[in-house]
Amino acid sequence: MTPSPDDDRPIRYIERTHAWYGALGYGNPYRYAQHDEVPFTPLARPLAASRVALLTTAAPYQADKGDQGPGAPYNAAAKFFAVYSGDTAADHDLRVSHVSVDQAHLSDDANCWFPLPALRRAVARGRIGAPTPRFHGVPTNRSQRHTVEVDAPEVLRRCREEAAEVAILVANCPVCHQTMSLLARALEADGVPTVVIGAARDIVELCGVPRFLFSDVPLGNAAGLPWDVASQDQTLELALRTLEIAPGPRTTVQSPLRWPGPPDWRRDYMNLAALSAEDLALRRAENDDAKAVAQAVRQATPLLPRLFP
Repeated sequence: MTPSPDDDRPIRYIERTHAWYGALGYGNPYRYAQHDEVPFTPLARPLAASRVALLTTAAPYQADKGDQGPGAPYNAAAKFFAVYSGDTAADHDLRVSHVSVDQAHLSDDANCWFPLPALRRAVARGRIGAPTPRFHGVPTNRSQRHTVEVDAPEVLRRCREEAAEVAILVANCPVCHQTMSLLARALEADGVPTVVIGAARDIVELCGVPRFLFSDVPLGNAAGLPWDVASQDQTLELALRTLEIAPGPRTTVQSPLRWPGPPDWRRDYMNLAALSAEDLALRRAENDDAKAVAQAVRQATPLLPRLFP
């Protein structure tokens, strides 16, 4: 049996992001959420009879916010800072340029990060009872306190309002994984079984969640491979099985999906070795500019619930 190459292993996103921002000159490394105790709620009834809520960190496309398409650079102007909801019976244009993902390995197939079509197909074949009337968008907030004290209670309120019995949470960027992990903990503590679908294993497992489906793929592709409906249905099915078979908290199931081609994406994500001192200075300036843009968007947050009710 031929061993895998040295770089063919899950990225340690916490180490990678700490090294990246340290090299850019930021002190006081960000402390990711860490918990010893993890809540756990068993399924109350079979999934075929359950109402399932879909939670996402993807953002509604806004034509006035600049380039948000495939391959677009990180776009802080497209960020959102308040929970929003959308009709699960309608089609939606949700994108992920507002979060830190590997745009070089991101396609224009939104099903990779927003599996609403796969959820509908699961309903059609009788695998789940129904989606809730609305899906819910959750802000990617670096403030753990804000996520726990503001965003999580609001998402829980909306889920309860629609009688959600199960929740599927799809994460994208590193901080998205923390956000969804904190949200899963809050929902589970209130009696809603959850499963997180993501690609940053270290962040989710450090935070501590009841159930986690891990796909070892580039960020932004946790819900399946681009333009591969079979892989997208397989990923959702694995998430549903994880909901059913998890014996207790901290259950991680690894998807067998493999990213097509060589594992270069692991090496390329936040690769300091490829940058000169001038490159680092440029990245620092770009990051400072992005933070200023995001702050301006945050100040306009009261408008967002009206834009995306």
